[in-house]
Amino acid sequence: MIQATALQKRVATSEGPLTILQGIDVSIKAGESVAIIGASGSGKSTLLALLAGLDLPSSGRVWLEGHELTALDEDGRAALRGELVGFVFQSFQLLPSLTALENVMLTLELRGESSPREAAAAQLQRVGLGQRQHHYPRQLSGGEQQRVAIARAFAGRPRILFADEPTGNLDSHTGANVIDLLFELNREAGSTLVLVTHEQRLAERCGRHLTIDAGELVADSATGLDRRRSASRQVAGGGA
Repeated sequence: MIQATALQKRVATSEGPLTILQGIDVSIKAGESVAIIGASGSGKSTLLALLAGLDLPSSGRVWLEGHELTALDEDGRAALRGELVGFVFQSFQLLPSLTALENVMLTLELRGESSPREAAAAQLQRVGLGQRQHHYPRQLSGGEQQRVAIARAFAGRPRILFADEPTGNLDSHTGANVIDLLFELNREAGSTLVLVTHEQRLAERCGRHLTIDAGELVADSATGLDRRRSASRQVAGGGA
């Protein structure tokens, strides 16, 4: 479903080029749930953005369901995302001038759905916001806004769902409820789920963990890769 080879991301700074990611190779199968974990600033969100086609690598290639993202222009990447991908972000990314219903409808309208209002209302009912569909984001709590964002993401029936710190702006109790909802809907949809998180409870719900450290993939629970152990043995044995 997702394939990436030799991904590297560099950015220019006043002090010269800064390498954010280097040498990332990963393959994710359809239906997998994958948590990308690591310390703050390790490159987790950058990797997610590259896999989703929201950003382009400095070098390397990415495929979604056999389509090479890195060979497409921005319009082509946007069209592919619209066909295959749903997103849930830490900051919700709701349009403040639209109601909850209209925010969900927007995804359906862009996909050319024949009855976007009915489908959006049903999706909001599914996430427990049937009585709040005509409220604007500013009238909703953080947890409610994230529920709207989740409804919007799943309304388009994505083959792949990307989530970047989806509980990062929520308190512990609300975050736990959002986690339950996210995995319940994803199980029903059968989507491939790839998320970035610093929360252990969220990572533990995923079947696979990718660990990023200083821009490198150092551990992959699916393949058995674990360069962290190698580093520990080198230190213990006095290796360079």
